[in-house]
Amino acid sequence: MARTIAVGAAALWGYFEKNSAYSAEKRIIMDIKTMQKDMVAAMKAKDKVRKDAVSSLISAVKKLAIDEGKREDIPEELVDRAVLKEVKTAKEQVETCPAEREDLRAEYQARLDVIMEYAPKMLSVEEIEEILATRYAEVVATKNKGQIMKAVMADLKGKADGKDISQVVEKLCR
Repeated sequence: MARTIAVGAAALWGYFEKNSAYSAEKRIIMDIKTMQKDMVAAMKAKDKVRKDAVSSLISAVKKLAIDEGKREDIPEELVDRAVLKEVKTAKEQVETCPAEREDLRAEYQARLDVIMEYAPKMLSVEEIEEILATRYAEVVATKNKGQIMKAVMADLKGKADGKDISQVVEKLCR
């Protein structure tokens, strides 16, 4: 009897692992758990900068999840958006920091470096050009920057930096 239950549980687990929605959900939960484990490790190592950066990431993800009513099942796209928003905020902090405040700039840069470890890989300018040339050739042919950006941003949002996309589109419109 115990063997039958064990075999049945193993088969059920195999089914869930093959089910892509479950695997994606499991991976997201692991992402947040990984962040939490990293925060605990930073606390144990008394690494204040790392702990603060990871803590801000976790709170940003949770806040966004609550705002969108997805507190229980946090989709990957939501986690990526929260991390990218934190990256943008940290970059702005570094850029707007006064030049004479090197200590503050170093602190902001260290925070940005930690957050970048969790950021999804962004497409390079060359990859953006390739995507525009293959998938959006008919829209690019119009040379209308507004139409091109509208079509492209729906597909590339969160996968590529908006500034890079805009530069590539402007280059192609010339």
